[in-house]
Amino acid sequence: MKVSCVRVDLKKAEKVRRGLLSSGHLRTDLKIIKDDIYVYLPLKKSNLPLNNYDILTKNFEMHKKKPRSYKEIISVPKDVLSFLPTSYDIVGEIILIKLPPHLLKYKSEIGGSLLEVHKGCKTVCLVNPVKGEFRARRTEVIAGVKKTRTFHNEYGLKFLVDVSKVYFSPRLAAERNRVACLVKKGETVIDMFAGVAPFSVMIAKVAEPKIVYAIEKNKFAAEIAKENTRLNNVLDKVEVIFTDAKNIREIIKNKKISTDRFIMNLPFLAHKFFPLVLDCIEKVSVVHYYDILKEEKIEDRIDYLKKVASEKNCKLSDIKIRKIKTYSPREFYIGLDITVERCRCSLARLSG
Repeated sequence: MKVSCVRVDLKKAEKVRRGLLSSGHLRTDLKIIKDDIYVYLPLKKSNLPLNNYDILTKNFEMHKKKPRSYKEIISVPKDVLSFLPTSYDIVGEIILIKLPPHLLKYKSEIGGSLLEVHKGCKTVCLVNPVKGEFRARRTEVIAGVKKTRTFHNEYGLKFLVDVSKVYFSPRLAAERNRVACLVKKGETVIDMFAGVAPFSVMIAKVAEPKIVYAIEKNKFAAEIAKENTRLNNVLDKVEVIFTDAKNIREIIKNKKISTDRFIMNLPFLAHKFFPLVLDCIEKVSVVHYYDILKEEKIEDRIDYLKKVASEKNCKLSDIKIRKIKTYSPREFYIGLDITVERCRCSLARLSG
């Protein structure tokens, strides 16, 4: 494309470029040309009062416009575009996307377009909702390299993840960091449903806990959790325990510990484990409780937790509610920070 440009010595080019850019006279859709002596800056107008500089006409190449969304480059019928999902997760080099049944015939086109937009990714996996006691989800590679293992970076930490065998949500990164920043020096923390240990490792790295016990019943996840403690140099701060969280009372009794903080990241099922946590509290502990609920059910869940606490001779206070993310059009992934105090100091339940 032939346009007007200003010819500037190499040494002065950056200063002139900034001036033209700030004044709105530089064409940013064209590639700047340079040789051994001069830089040629494309102009929006040819009659600019640029004293001491030569105004010329040259052929410039257009910048390739980077697509903002895979929808801009995908090849599907126009009536399908509005139904394509806008939300997906990126874990390391792997993109995870859910598709409704009527879009499955376009999965290859969707996967290929996603890789075209996200140059740093190597694989696109079709995933189904999390289910089962191990929170695993069926995956299918629909584009790119056929792999399900990757390394995910988060707040300077490195996590090994196998998306086909363990659950990991990159959307909880800020929440993990927030909780870690709340942990006080010397605390004993129990991460009841640790998965590959992102909460445990983050706490060990960001805070100064005495110890974090990462409990996980999925053997594969527990093995990866141990690897993640090694990768992040927190072997001395995190102990991975391969067992069911139902055994929490036995763990606390055998290790003779008093727990300052519990993490209960098991949406849909955490409320069933809440009585066990209450049995383990000697005096005062903080519980980070997570659930997936409709807005109108949040207060009902809190009332239930209070009722259970009362039955266990405990009092809940300073309850903070956070809507962390949207799970479905009417459901939220919520977090509750709860201070739990035992009404009378007794270890009867713990030792019973």
